[in-house]
Amino acid sequence: MDVPEPKPIREYDEVDASVLEGEIRPSRQPAVLRGIAADWPAVAAAKKSDESLVDYVKRFSSEARVAAIRGPSEIAGHFFYTDDLKDLNFQRGQTALDPFLDRLLRDRQADAPMAMAVQSEIIPKVLPGFADENGTELVNSSVAPRMWIGNRIHVAPHYDLFENLGVVVAGRRKFTLFPPDQIANLYAGPFELTPAGTPISIVNLNEPDFERFPRFADALSSAQTAELRPGDAIYIPYQWWHGVESLEPFNFFVNYWWNDTRPGLGQPYDALMYAFFALKHLPPDQRDVWRTLFDHYVFEANGDPAEHLPAHARGVLGDLTPQLLERMRMTLKQIAEGL
Repeated sequence: MDVPEPKPIREYDEVDASVLEGEIRPSRQPAVLRGIAADWPAVAAAKKSDESLVDYVKRFSSEARVAAIRGPSEIAGHFFYTDDLKDLNFQRGQTALDPFLDRLLRDRQADAPMAMAVQSEIIPKVLPGFADENGTELVNSSVAPRMWIGNRIHVAPHYDLFENLGVVVAGRRKFTLFPPDQIANLYAGPFELTPAGTPISIVNLNEPDFERFPRFADALSSAQTAELRPGDAIYIPYQWWHGVESLEPFNFFVNYWWNDTRPGLGQPYDALMYAFFALKHLPPDQRDVWRTLFDHYVFEANGDPAEHLPAHARGVLGDLTPQLLERMRMTLKQIAEGL
């Protein structure tokens, strides 16, 4: 069959906060930001050599241990499931960062190295001072950067619960992105067991089985892709699916996650979990009724559902105030205690 090629992600050569806020984020489309971290000392060290970067990083080392994952060489860097989807094909553990970095350097010459990665570690906790020398004005300073370090690994398409800005410090990274509306074509795996926190696509991005997953071809027709080099960054909009391939034997990546949501609100992902409990197993006709109610009250498909009510009578449909938030929180607490 003819397999559609992902389109290139739109690229920007010069980006400041006004471009990000005024053009890129409002478009709700991904973007590659070339060279925005070219002046980072860590990027300069990485361009000299992997060893130079490791020496630079060790200047900030602390005694904090980091969470690491590793898999046998047989998985070829593809952190995924076992064939029967009953378990993951890698193990989790903890390590000091310095020996992990040394092991990555040693393994670069191995024909079939063990797959290794440190993922999502908050940099100020692990490398105090690193973010002071390697930062960006594109993201609010309250957003803590995280680091992702490993060898040639593959992360299956998945989505984050945040907007995401990621910077390549060392190595090359290939991103393949899918918009949220492609979820039916991505064949998501289990919620309870997942390598990435949220469900992942169980389709092999590099060798898709179209007989088993025929709709994945439709997903590819909406996909966008790009390869990033040291100093480049990518903006991934809220809940866009992304598969990531680290293409070198030593890769270092920094990312920033954030949400522009009202403080104190509940988590939509928690609401989805509760919906499985409360709605999914209702009779179809009752689910249809609840879909109508959610569309009307929550997603406002018919406009403001409370426009006919005076302000004092709108309750949970009214303007969000600290008092209303607290009342809703107490109501939910009472519901949870009664389960």
